Amino acid sequence: MKALVLSSGGLDSTTCLALAVSKYGRENVIALSIMYGQKHSKEIEASKKTAQYYGVERMELDLSKIFEFSDCSLLSSSEKEIPHESYAKQLEKTDGSPVSTYVPFRNGLFLSSAAAIALSKGCGVIYYGAHSDDAAGNAYPDCSEVFNNAMNKAIYEGSGKQLRIEAPFVSMTKADVVKKGMELKVPYELTWSCYEGGDKPCGKCGTCIDRKAAFEKNGLTDPIITGE
Repeated sequence: MKALVLSSGGLDSTTCLALAVSKYGRENVIALSIMYGQKHSKEIEASKKTAQYYGVERMELDLSKIFEFSDCSLLSSSEKEIPHESYAKQLEKTDGSPVSTYVPFRNGLFLSSAAAIALSKGCGVIYYGAHSDDAAGNAYPDCSEVFNNAMNKAIYEGSGKQLRIEAPFVSMTKADVVKKGMELKVPYELTWSCYEGGDKPCGKCGTCIDRKAAFEKNGLTDPIITGE
């Protein structure tokens, strides 16, 4: 079995990468990093570092053209500022719609593109790092179990039952992901989650807030903050 892992260079996807390597061996794992027009390259740089750390094959795909009409605040094409508050506070202002950092149907496009590559590379499974905290309150609807199940069925049937997707953390919290990552000795100091592209994480955007809390719930300090 060969596995393709959607690798953003962030905490969740790198934990997925570690899980796939531990299960299938690094020679049977491919890390796929996708550019979607994001405002900075820090996460792509992190994905290169984590792929090198695990010694896996790495590929890049540019899907930025698809998103150029979106006003998502994560994208370079948008004039919106990235919110510096928790997802919960952001959702209070959305009337049930996703948060401004939701890239339209991103995981759907990523998984569909990854399916074509995975089949061409002889892979039988695609891993991605969706977890329940991101799906909560409809913040990121393409991180939910319902979405995952639907995409898995579509890809399984559309591939002639050769390929499936797996979101091992889809029913877990980010704190659970960190706990699993510590068991796998994931090099979190090499990862990047912040939506800003500074030298250090901003500590104020939704993903920075969630990441810090996930480590604290495990009695830990995020190594990217301590520099260790």
